[in-house]
Amino acid sequence: MPIHWTISHPTRLVVAICKDVVRRTDIEAYLDGVVVEDAMPYRKIFELRDAVSGLNDDDMMALGARIQAYAAQPEPMGPLAIVALTDEQYEYARRYAVLATARRPVKIFRELHLARHWLDSLETKGLKA
Repeated sequence: MPIHWTISHPTRLVVAICKDVVRRTDIEAYLDGVVVEDAMPYRKIFELRDAVSGLNDDDMMALGARIQAYAAQPEPMGPLAIVALTDEQYEYARRYAVLATARRPVKIFRELHLARHWLDSLETKGLKA
C-alpha cells in the first residue's frame, strides 16, 4: 500500500507517509481510515517522500469535492501540513490545497521538521481541535 499512516490519539496527530505511485483509491482509503478513527479534527502531516502521483484531473476534482463534503460537517477539520520534496509533488500539493478548500489551515513544506514545527505552533496557539 503506497500510503502508510499512524494516528496518535493522545497527541491528536496523524502522520501519513506516501511511497510509490499514489492513486485516488489510496487517498480515499487513507481518508476512510482517518474518519473511522474519529481523527478528522486532528493535526495532520501528509508526507509525499518517494511518491509519484497517479492522479488525473478527474481524481483531483473528486478528492477536492470529498474534502469539501467533510468540511460541511459540523465537526471541524484539523490543520494539514503537506511535505513535498520535488517540484512535481509541490505542484500536486498546491492543486490539492486549492481544490480541497475547507475551514482549516493548510500549508505546504519542503522539509518534514518545518511541517511539524508549524503544526506544533498551531497547537500552542489554541488551534488544536
